[in-house]
Amino acid sequence: MWIWQQPEWPNFDWSSDDINALLREVRFNQGVLLGKMTAIEGDQQRTILDTLLANIVHSSAIEGEKLNAYSVRSSLANRLGISETQPYPTSEQSDGLADIALDAITNLDTPLTLERILNWHQRLFPTGLGLLNPVVGGSLRGEAPMQVVSGRLDRPVVHFEAPPRQGLEQELERFITWFNHSRDDKSLDPLLRAAMTHLWFVTLHPLDDGNGRITRLLTDLALAQSEQQSVRFYAMSVSILAKRSSYYDVLEQSQKGTLDITPWLSWFLQTLNDSIEHVLADISSTVRKTNFWRHIDQTQLAAPQVKVLNRLLDGDFEQGINASQYQKVTKVSRATATRHLTQLVELGCLAKTAAGGRSTRYQISAISEQK
Repeated sequence: MWIWQQPEWPNFDWSSDDINALLREVRFNQGVLLGKMTAIEGDQQRTILDTLLANIVHSSAIEGEKLNAYSVRSSLANRLGISETQPYPTSEQSDGLADIALDAITNLDTPLTLERILNWHQRLFPTGLGLLNPVVGGSLRGEAPMQVVSGRLDRPVVHFEAPPRQGLEQELERFITWFNHSRDDKSLDPLLRAAMTHLWFVTLHPLDDGNGRITRLLTDLALAQSEQQSVRFYAMSVSILAKRSSYYDVLEQSQKGTLDITPWLSWFLQTLNDSIEHVLADISSTVRKTNFWRHIDQTQLAAPQVKVLNRLLDGDFEQGINASQYQKVTKVSRATATRHLTQLVELGCLAKTAAGGRSTRYQISAISEQK
């Protein structure tokens, strides 16, 4: 029995005891992220551009489609009013992807309708795209059973079967009505609402293709409605792609199971938390580099020295760098590598590790970071 065949579908249930601690952690990290993004220096519009680009490209990659990232970036830059030094030619597809991604995180008070969903689908599959396997953008799937299968043609393994085409409009109407009304449901945590949105829509699988990408757009919309700001700075699709195997596994298990969706909620929240923590780590690295260079006079340094210091600040050499590695990275002689490293120690940029002789390694000086 598929989940949508359960008599009480779609009245999902879960164990609050199993997810409350994780829910609190995600909420806390969302607040930390928003606070740090508000406080740090820099162009937030470009940060939003980079986040949206990563989300679009990785969401397509989850489905095995490779996009032209340069074209998508130019389309996003145009929509955000950002001037690019070397703009790349855009296309109907890249413009469409930029439009629907921005629609999902900015038009938060526009009610969700079937027309809006189908417009996203139309922009995802412009006319003439994919001539070898044409998808009619902006239309619901046909009458053929919608199944996710693998294995040999004569012995297929059915991982999932969507609800039948008959009655699909009514199923979508119920989903859309719930989505619009649940935003004001004080008893439902907004993050759980986003997770339920994801599972519910992908289970309906109402389109011939693009169900996963539209599902993730709806998830972004639900996340944006929940807190409006921090979703602009993390790309959940990046973490989903990194865990693609477990993503499909937990969806399959949930869709074959009961209406208790605790495992799905746990997976969703953990993946969301991974996305936020990754950005927080990047921010910490950026702040560390900024603080470091604020107290270093780069006019005293050669270009290879600056390059190596940046590599160390990025964490590329966790155990520190030795003379041989310095030589390989910078393409200088052994004598120059040794001289450069000695000078960096004298300037207080680097410090030697405990090991001596040929094992001598150099790390960012703790003193330089504390200045």
